Amino acid sequence: MLAAAMATIAEHGLDGLTMAGLGREVGMSSGHLLYYFRTKDELLLRTLEWSEGRLGAERSALLSRPAGARERLDAYVDLYVPDGHRDPHWTLWLEVWNRSQNADEDARARQAAIEGAWHRDLVALLAEGISRGEFRAVDPDRYAARLRALLDGFSVHVAVGIPGTGRAQVLTHVQEFIADSLLP
Repeated sequence: MLAAAMATIAEHGLDGLTMAGLGREVGMSSGHLLYYFRTKDELLLRTLEWSEGRLGAERSALLSRPAGARERLDAYVDLYVPDGHRDPHWTLWLEVWNRSQNADEDARARQAAIEGAWHRDLVALLAEGISRGEFRAVDPDRYAARLRALLDGFSVHVAVGIPGTGRAQVLTHVQEFIADSLLP
């Protein structure tokens, strides 16, 4: 069901994702889907958790490669930044973020868990790079918070298609920021 929801978002955007349409796609009634998900908000959050689980596994594989910290940081950034305008994962993220203003505590905690995984992985990578002398001696937690804020801001621009902020331009900006602020 979650893979079908993600495929629908990729093909038709969030407007094309309805409980009735998803039900037809997976051979269930919309009522049956509501039994499992209660609301469209819950469906979106569960789909995001599923997508993040896949990205988390990919991130873990990238970060555990036998490579230098800088190379793995570049891979982290590459995975983080959307593929382009209307990237389905980022489209979903933007919608869940928007709906989180009115979300209950459980939903907010689940979103925080997703954010926390990205943050912890980046902090660990930065700490490793600092200990090996590949990066300047910065506070890894503070630097990670700032770098992720930069990545989030640029990623929103890429996902919504703001002219002049395509993926290639964003990656260049981020690499320049890393070189200026983190490399010895």
